[in-house]
Amino acid sequence: MTAEKPDEDLSALAKGGRQNFFGFILRLVARLPFLFIAGRLYGPDALGRFASALVVVELVALVCAMGEKRGLAQRLSDGEGSHPANLVYDGMFLALLFSSLAALFFWFVPAPLFPSGEFTELDRFIVLAIPGYALTEIVLAAQAYRYDIATTVRARAVVEPWTISIMAGAFFFIPGISDSGLAMAYLASIFAGLATGLWSFFRSYGPPKAWRPHPVYMGKMTVRALPLATADAIEWGTRRVDIFILGLFAAPAAVGVYYIAQQVASLPQKLKTSFEPILGPVITKNLKTKNYEAIAKQICQVGFWIVAMQAGIALALGVPGEAVMGLVGPEFVGGTGALAFLLIAEVVAATAVVSEAVLVYVARVRNLWISIGTIALQAVLTVVLIEAMVRGGYGEPYKAAAAAIALMLALGTASLVKAVMLSKFLGHTINTFRWPLVWAVPPAVLVGWLATRLPEWAELIVGVPAILAVYGYIIWTRGFGPEDRVLFRRNLDKDEPTRK
Repeated sequence: MTAEKPDEDLSALAKGGRQNFFGFILRLVARLPFLFIAGRLYGPDALGRFASALVVVELVALVCAMGEKRGLAQRLSDGEGSHPANLVYDGMFLALLFSSLAALFFWFVPAPLFPSGEFTELDRFIVLAIPGYALTEIVLAAQAYRYDIATTVRARAVVEPWTISIMAGAFFFIPGISDSGLAMAYLASIFAGLATGLWSFFRSYGPPKAWRPHPVYMGKMTVRALPLATADAIEWGTRRVDIFILGLFAAPAAVGVYYIAQQVASLPQKLKTSFEPILGPVITKNLKTKNYEAIAKQICQVGFWIVAMQAGIALALGVPGEAVMGLVGPEFVGGTGALAFLLIAEVVAATAVVSEAVLVYVARVRNLWISIGTIALQAVLTVVLIEAMVRGGYGEPYKAAAAAIALMLALGTASLVKAVMLSKFLGHTINTFRWPLVWAVPPAVLVGWLATRLPEWAELIVGVPAILAVYGYIIWTRGFGPEDRVLFRRNLDKDEPTRK
């Protein structure tokens, strides 16, 4: 029985990985139109204002989700004497309560959302995204506990990005809304994603059974969730504090250019964050039986999958970086340097993310302090490096690159520290690196460099697939073993794990 357990876990992880990789492709296809529309129609100034509001909205929403993105899996595994649906509704009730209070506050005090002071009455409605975002996180986490990653793919990779792309284009041509088109499109995408998640959730969990929220239990749940919620917020904040600090030193247009670079770089980031829902149930199951060897093996396995895929995508988007940024608009080409460092940052961050998937259950407080240290280090490095650019007389693109370098260094440090901590707890080494990752880079870069000799349209249409093909061939033949190839084998097991 126990001999089969790792195979079942590998089956679940591989199934989730396949669905999430497919979701990444869908997200990439859907996100590019939004970047094009936002850059060409709205311009860097409007994007900068939108990005500033987005930082606050999503950070607050993540805190209001009370850490349920990962904590829900443990509560459902423990059972806590309640019907599964009731446990989920407890989390949804708390999230709705806190997020509604937060939305009300920012409605009357909009200054943190719009530090420039420029906003319309319609822009203020973006606060409604706070409860929508928080509830979506919980609903999708509940579905992931039952190994339903398809709903996350539909909501995050199809419905949300296509909604924001289509609505941003449509709102621009509607008088009275065009000035607030980005905010309104974002709001529509959040609630479209929530509706998609709720449709599957109600079919899977149904209504609560004799559910009555108890204030004492809710209080204990809130206290227990605070370290996890804070860690979630800080981990997310490391991808946004650079925008906030850059906004203090640079013009809104520079923030808008950096935001586009960050959006392109965040595409491979979705590969690792989307593994979190399927990692949670597998890890909590093995923690209950103290099967630490299996956990270490799964973390290294998934970590390598993520690093291998992210490195390939980073090369495909980074080598022809000028063409990628130029696709959004000629004024965005200056963000190419920032894009390169942001893509590297996402690769080095993968080890921290998969390590944290375990640490949030076994060392919540220590993991929280490391996360706090990470974002503090990033903030200090960002200020120091941007100040160095200012004193050196360098322009706005160099300030953006400095912020990206700070993020890369901070995330690399966090990966090292969290991997060492997890290794000590599990008694097994955590290592997501393999030498074929290095061997695959020079040939892929050479192919990409040759592609940059082509016209811009050919550089993207021919160069990006060629880079991925060369890199993928070397990783497949030199880096992937039998267990890695399970990720691409659809019929690994007819009875793939499903939680009832």
